[in-house]
Amino acid sequence: QVQLVESGGGLVQAGGSLRLSCAASGRTFSSAAMGWFRQAPGKEREFVASISWNGGRTYYADSVKGRFTISRDNAKNTVYLQMNTLKPEDTAVYYCALDRHLWGSRIADDYDYWGQGTQVTVSS
Repeated sequence: QVQLVESGGGLVQAGGSLRLSCAASGRTFSSAAMGWFRQAPGKEREFVASISWNGGRTYYADSVKGRFTISRDNAKNTVYLQMNTLKPEDTAVYYCALDRHLWGSRIADDYDYWGQGTQVTVSS
């Protein structure tokens, strides 16, 4: 069984930065792709970023490309999402997810395990 715990969310002004962390339990982390998704009130969950098992392949949603960076530390079983130049439209609950396949995906259904989420609020 895999458990994912996100942290690092909070309230920030537009233009500011936050770094989200997702700590994973279980031995599958280092051989699994990881992803970040978000869900704003009244909207569907959407893909933000993903990273392959070894960190060598990353994907980003167009809306965050150039502002967000996904990374991972397999020794710490942790994946990160550095968010810079935040905008009010980035306000959402952010979820990390684990995909037992190697390379990552933009599709939520490809992910097997999900965290509980962390709230990010960007004020204008």
